[in-house]
Amino acid sequence: MAARYQADPRFSALGGEFADPVEPASFPAGIERWWNTRWAEAVGLDNLGADARAAHFHRFEPLPGNQEKPLALRYHGHQFRTYNPQIGDGRGFLFGQVRDNEGRLLDFGTKGSGQTPFSRTGDGRLTLKGAVRELLASEMLEARGVYTSKTFAIFETGEALHRGDEPSPTRSAVMTRLSHSHVRIGMFQRHAYFNRPDLIEALMDYAIEHFHPQAAGGDTPARAAAFLEHTTAALARLSAEWMAAGFVHGVLNTDNLAVTGESFDYGPWRFLPVFEPGFTAAYFDEGGLYAYGRQPESVLWALEQLAGALSLIGEEDSLIKALTTFPDQYRAALYEAWHRRLGIAPQGGEADGAFLTSLLRFMHESQLPFEGVVFDWFGGMASESRAFAGPRGEHYRQQAFEAVLQGFDARSPVRPERLSHRYFAQDESADMVFETMEAAWAPIAADDDWSALHTLLGRVSDAREAYDLGRGRSGFLDEAAS
Repeated sequence: MAARYQADPRFSALGGEFADPVEPASFPAGIERWWNTRWAEAVGLDNLGADARAAHFHRFEPLPGNQEKPLALRYHGHQFRTYNPQIGDGRGFLFGQVRDNEGRLLDFGTKGSGQTPFSRTGDGRLTLKGAVRELLASEMLEARGVYTSKTFAIFETGEALHRGDEPSPTRSAVMTRLSHSHVRIGMFQRHAYFNRPDLIEALMDYAIEHFHPQAAGGDTPARAAAFLEHTTAALARLSAEWMAAGFVHGVLNTDNLAVTGESFDYGPWRFLPVFEPGFTAAYFDEGGLYAYGRQPESVLWALEQLAGALSLIGEEDSLIKALTTFPDQYRAALYEAWHRRLGIAPQGGEADGAFLTSLLRFMHESQLPFEGVVFDWFGGMASESRAFAGPRGEHYRQQAFEAVLQGFDARSPVRPERLSHRYFAQDESADMVFETMEAAWAPIAADDDWSALHTLLGRVSDAREAYDLGRGRSGFLDEAAS
């Protein structure tokens, strides 16, 4: 371990009401398919050799000074707004905790690591395609400036799995992700379900200490209101980042929303091909509950369930007041997220709302590629010549774009030197629409050929470096320093 490695296993101190010790599965094979070198360096694990990586992230031998046993976390949740008290970590566990490059607590969580007391009829496994999908989503979200968990390691495990939504038998994998928390809204709901205000308070104070220290101080009701207000702000910001990234999570159940405001546990995710508010990611979301345009509504609904759980230790009026901050928090975060994605400075107030309305109207009516428009106009008028000379130039010369062009003209580029990156010398952006993801997976499935995936990941890495949307932001690595 490098000197930067700082083990800090805190969650286990909460006690046995929050998690169950479990054993990791034994797998017939262990082929390393992904190792996140950037984030390994950030947590002091960059000097691990191949054998050590397999020991800790395939066989799950404890990391030095860390948890002695993996912990399957206990939680409930609303799934498509129906309460389910029969869930928890069914194919994963909390493996360990470390401090990140900012000194913040960071979790190692697994997926596909074997059965737990919450597996029900599941086999506790993960398909290799499922692991690759999460890798692609997490890398692209980070590139587009969204606060997200990171795919840390993937090992193929040599089993044949049968799934109804993939050609079977299909290959298996175990994945480790990094996130700044696994504390979900559904954890609070579980303790409310069993009428345990003492456990709700203990979990809240853990979350305040490590994620929302601004909410510390005061009596229990005051802390509950402050915690809800800060969690509301964090999830409003995350919702806005998803919208600006064109990301559709797919299953915004309360057990899939972390109180840190960090994306994680996205299942049938999609990135928008074109701007379409009604676009859904999950084939089983027939009513469009979790459609792209309804994501902020779904997040607010989940926050209302958190408020309901906190009502066992808080005051109703204060909790309601905290929830009412969501619309303004979301609106401000949406304007900021879109201007940051476009590399331009906001004007403030209603002018930013009018500009965004004109941009989204144009994107919807023109049906141009969502990411293509962002790519063309990154830096605003500093990219005018590039945009007009590109493959969508004719659309930008039409009257329908005039209001958008005026909006760009009124806004200054932010750090326009970013446009000198080689990424902007090409005609098209890196995308992650369904067809792109499938094209990267197909050679792996057919011939165990990983070259297309690595090429795609290289393009995403270029996009991340070029846009450099994480600079100075918590939860990201500074590209200039890395």
